[in-house]
Amino acid sequence: MQIVIAILAFCVIIIIHELGHFTAAKLCGIQVNEFALGMGPVILRKKKGETEYVIRLLPIGGSVSMEGESDSSDNPRAFNRKAVWQRMIVILAGPVMNLILGFIAALIYICSVSAVGTTTVSAFPEGSYCSSQLAVGDQIVSIENTTVWTTYDIQYKLQNNNGRTDADGNLLLDFKVKRNGQTLELHDVEFMVQHNDDGTSDVIYGFYVQPLERNFLTVLEYSGRETASISRMILFTLADLFKGKYGLKDLSGPVGTVTVVSKSVSYGFSSFMYLFAFITVNVGVFNLLPIPALDGCRFLFLVIEAIRRKPLKPEVEGIVHLVGFGLLMVLMLVVTFGDISKLISGGFQ
Repeated sequence: MQIVIAILAFCVIIIIHELGHFTAAKLCGIQVNEFALGMGPVILRKKKGETEYVIRLLPIGGSVSMEGESDSSDNPRAFNRKAVWQRMIVILAGPVMNLILGFIAALIYICSVSAVGTTTVSAFPEGSYCSSQLAVGDQIVSIENTTVWTTYDIQYKLQNNNGRTDADGNLLLDFKVKRNGQTLELHDVEFMVQHNDDGTSDVIYGFYVQPLERNFLTVLEYSGRETASISRMILFTLADLFKGKYGLKDLSGPVGTVTVVSKSVSYGFSSFMYLFAFITVNVGVFNLLPIPALDGCRFLFLVIEAIRRKPLKPEVEGIVHLVGFGLLMVLMLVVTFGDISKLISGGFQ
């Protein structure tokens, strides 16, 4: 049942994305020939009006096929016959819908947990190192010049940092806080680092944060903060990937995603909702990147068309997207093979 729930969650994310493209196309008067969920062989096909609705065997993607999308068409309702700004809206609608879904999921998560942490220091445990500079009531503004929006931002910066260490191996980080109406810069705030027998190490946070006073406005605000925080975290991770901090072994595809989501179901509804928000925002942000075959690259081509005041040759754009799609499929196969290996060896935690 956990796996079924995970697959259904994955399908919802895909459907919402494609529904964004589909709805925007209809509102712009574009003829939609096919709305498909999944990839591979067709298992169900039904035509209603001008659009065929298709379900394919593998629930790992989807598509909205529009008239004149990949070639030139004289149909006045074709994609290529519409104004650039209308086509931009259609292309952006999918990722934007994912971000909206992520905001809703974050809102549900915040409403479902017993307490939500803020960025304001509330207390220190005994023996805390950072209490020599941080104080109760401090609102953390930034850590190492990265603006802090949520508790998860604090955790991320403490665990994924480029900070300095002292002679004892403890972590030193620069903080900016608001204290008594003033903004203070705190340099080399110290955090204990615990070294484990297996060679790994953990940063001891050394302070607690105040819970969020939940009402209609604070819940909406914090849901927006969570969505923005997840989006930025994804960009940070992608940057670390290109820098070589992470490798292919650290990536997960559909198999790994479904496995992790199914595990989150066993941890409770709130854990599942946070991971669901993280994945759907991930899909939205990733699709906005200017990578061939993704919405971001298609949007980039439209920006170039708007600047040049004439479109690029459809053949050129088609080849770019085809090559990009092929490379993405190869990457997905490699990552999926890694997912299966992890699953067999029990590598997913």
